[in-house]
Amino acid sequence: MHQPYGFRSEQYPDHVCLLKKSLYGLKQAPRAWYQRFAEFVTKIGFVNSKCDNSLFIYRQGSEMAYLLLYVDDIILTTSSDILRTSIIDLLAREFAMKDLGPLSYFLGIAVKRLPNSLFLQQTTYAQEVIERAGLSNCNPVRTPVDTSAKLSASSRPPVDDPTKYRSLAGALQYLTFTRPDISYAVQQVCLHMHDPREPHLHALRRILRYLQGTLDYGLHLYKSRARRLISYTDADWAGCPDTRRSTSGYCVYFGDNLISWSSKRPPTISRSSAETEYRGVANVVSDTCWIRNLLLELHCPLPKCTLVFCDNVSAIYLSGNPVQHQRTKHIKMDIHFVREKVARGEVRVLHIPSRFQVADIFTKGLPRVLFDDFRDSLSVRPPPAGAAGVY
Repeated sequence: MHQPYGFRSEQYPDHVCLLKKSLYGLKQAPRAWYQRFAEFVTKIGFVNSKCDNSLFIYRQGSEMAYLLLYVDDIILTTSSDILRTSIIDLLAREFAMKDLGPLSYFLGIAVKRLPNSLFLQQTTYAQEVIERAGLSNCNPVRTPVDTSAKLSASSRPPVDDPTKYRSLAGALQYLTFTRPDISYAVQQVCLHMHDPREPHLHALRRILRYLQGTLDYGLHLYKSRARRLISYTDADWAGCPDTRRSTSGYCVYFGDNLISWSSKRPPTISRSSAETEYRGVANVVSDTCWIRNLLLELHCPLPKCTLVFCDNVSAIYLSGNPVQHQRTKHIKMDIHFVREKVARGEVRVLHIPSRFQVADIFTKGLPRVLFDDFRDSLSVRPPPAGAAGVY
């Protein structure tokens, strides 16, 4: 801190005001801390990622290091123990810090390291959410959402405590970081946070009852030599009973591992199922473009094009055919960048039968057997035998 220009004291040029509020609580504190940290790690050889400002990359010959910063929590991974030790020593000389050892817990996510995989889990967090809702002794259900019609915004009376509803719905959003199987159900209840009704509360409680029966489930990440992006995209056309807007979802695999997923409602109404599916393809292609750029910065370029699987033949034709048809003239030009990616050979849009469309789990309620099958395809499973009971 320093005295502002034009108001410096000639008698005490180095004095500053004594704050009654700590610097940590000021609005400018996060930006000042980030700038301070970024300047230092840049001096020791790191390069700030353009895809993610919280990621710093180090490369000297065959030595590699990735540093991920979240406020004052840091994840550091290196290609050798010697490099890791030297970086930690440099950071410790500049900042007051503590080395907590191998990654085991980060931002509420428990990490179990196994010989050939990582297991990410939020059991403790899920238990706290269930206890907050008063459902610790509830009977579990097999799926987080039923297969009935979509929730309406104006059905039944409002809930007695909308603040509690919003708190629980917001808490469930954070749980989707390791539980993609509840993404669609959470997205549905979050759409009505402004005016929650009784059916919305019943849907939220169903999610919690599903979590009660799958508390030990988490996301598995396996070692894989495959270096290819494979994505699945699907959409439920005009599914909203109030606005007739659609629900689109996608998931992206890097090799055998699920690394990105989404379930959301577009802001506009689509005039056909082909348009809805094509917009879904555009969303997942946009996400995979970002992932490819990130992998390029991590010095892991992908040698092959991205595969996008869609179960709508019309959307597949639109992605490769530059001819404008009467039913597609209204589609905005900003999503036609998919054609450019296809023409360059960076993306291939292929057909897949609906029975094997994994992204269905992000767009609608599914029967139990199909839901269990797709959940397993997302690598959301119980912990391995060696990891059971460690949390």
